[in-house]
Amino acid sequence: MEKLEILSDAAKYDAACTSSGSSRSTPAGGIGNCFTAGLCHSFAADGRCISLLKVLMTNYCVYDCRYCINRRSNDVPRAAFTPQELADLTIQFYRRNYIEGLFLSSGVMRDADHTSERMLRVLEILRQEYRFGGYIHVKAIPGADEALTRRLALLADRISVNIEMPSSQSLSRLCPEKTKSSILGPMGFIRDGIRENSTDLVRYRHAPQFAPAGQSTQMIVGATPESDLTILRLTQGLYKKYQLKRVFFSAYVPVVQDALLPAGSKPPLLREHRLYQADWLLRFYGFAAEELLDEEHPSFSPYVDPKCNWALNHLEQFPVEVNTAPYETLLRVPGIGVKSAQRILTARRHSRLDWPHLRKIGVVLKRAQYFLLCGGKAPEGLRVTQDGVLRALISQKDQELLAAQHPQGEQLSLFGPSQEQLTREDVMQCLTGQI
Repeated sequence: MEKLEILSDAAKYDAACTSSGSSRSTPAGGIGNCFTAGLCHSFAADGRCISLLKVLMTNYCVYDCRYCINRRSNDVPRAAFTPQELADLTIQFYRRNYIEGLFLSSGVMRDADHTSERMLRVLEILRQEYRFGGYIHVKAIPGADEALTRRLALLADRISVNIEMPSSQSLSRLCPEKTKSSILGPMGFIRDGIRENSTDLVRYRHAPQFAPAGQSTQMIVGATPESDLTILRLTQGLYKKYQLKRVFFSAYVPVVQDALLPAGSKPPLLREHRLYQADWLLRFYGFAAEELLDEEHPSFSPYVDPKCNWALNHLEQFPVEVNTAPYETLLRVPGIGVKSAQRILTARRHSRLDWPHLRKIGVVLKRAQYFLLCGGKAPEGLRVTQDGVLRALISQKDQELLAAQHPQGEQLSLFGPSQEQLTREDVMQCLTGQI
């Protein structure tokens, strides 16, 4: 239990799933329970939430990455599971209904191959000795032999390699013992393995599956000077070149002191949130990174989400007629998501849509009304200007901030104060917004 407390706490900075923070026992006659240490959540393809044991194999590490709490030079309690201990712990938690699967990562003990062998042994015990069929997500170790990575991918459901820094310059500055090629190499190997396996499964029905849930990665935001545009371009490139299922962003948390790291005490939560919103636009809404940001405006607006920001900067493309606009155009309207756009296509085959219809379908009219026409008509009395729409979309507190920064008669800007200047209340207000 002492090892579990140390190694589950050390794993909490990995943003590849959602951490839990409560412990509750089951009363007599009750059903279900939860356990604080190491519990996190992922989601199945059908939307079902899966509870996972999120833990490190060890927090001993030969690397001295400046931002990492487990770096070699940091004075923290150290621990390491044996493969048998961790496999037994996983099964005992599963039998108690604490978890449904395992999220396994590790510091690099001795070298990449030695660490990968220990992680592989955990998966072999679970899959072969316990015949465990639950979900397993494992972090591949950059620099490990490809044969070890292949065996990990054949036993795990999802495998991932953390890219860590948004640029090779930042990686060499903060992680001098790591290289870009040592990270991208395993990504390419896993991509090729998934691609080959997809054809083998067609030929041979009982062929073992290679990372059937795909691969993902994570990068830290706010520890280095790269702009949102740079990060978004990298994200777009990773999706296209390596066919990743997901890129996760982790707001830099200042857990260690270093002259090369930002001195601020608050993680850039709003910036992380905006990047996740933009990531959603890249994957499901047909946007490109260069459409959302450019060299003149390399950072996201702190006041509105990226989709609203794009629409306000391209008012010449609006309003669009909801009864005739193609699916791709509807997706670009603020307040219309993937499901509501599909419902619009289905509903307008049977009748012409009006504003009450759109509300029933699930369109967020508070936003969409400025960018749509129903039967060639806009809502009565509605005037659409960039400043007016911006004021209508943001909170009263943000309106006061904008008014204070822009004297009477001066054009309002979508790119106001930096995210780091916002208060916690501002961040929480923005986090409750939806695309």
